Amino acid sequence: MGIKIAPSILSARFDRLGEQVMEAVHAGADMLHIDVMDGHFVPNVTMGPALVKSIRPLTKVPFDAHLMVTHPQHFVKAFADAGVDDLTVHRVCSFDQLEHAPESEPSAR
Repeated sequence: MGIKIAPSILSARFDRLGEQVMEAVHAGADMLHIDVMDGHFVPNVTMGPALVKSIRPLTKVPFDAHLMVTHPQHFVKAFADAGVDDLTVHRVCSFDQLEHAPESEPSAR
């Protein structure tokens, strides 16, 4: 499988997000990492499905969303519909409810 490079768009300048997504892709990114924070699980609030949907047309590079949220099961479908390829969640946050996530969603487990 080897090493994959997945720069986080959290470190991008949001006034140049599309441009910086393409810079990462052209520099050889294997996927783009999207840190999602809800202000509950961790104190910051960051990106949502609308942002993912706005940059999805820019590249075919896979998107990996890191859901640092209290109730990840509320976000799986929205991020899948927005174009995320993989989802990462934390077991400590309502993980039991993720067992009911549809199998057609990105790898939510």
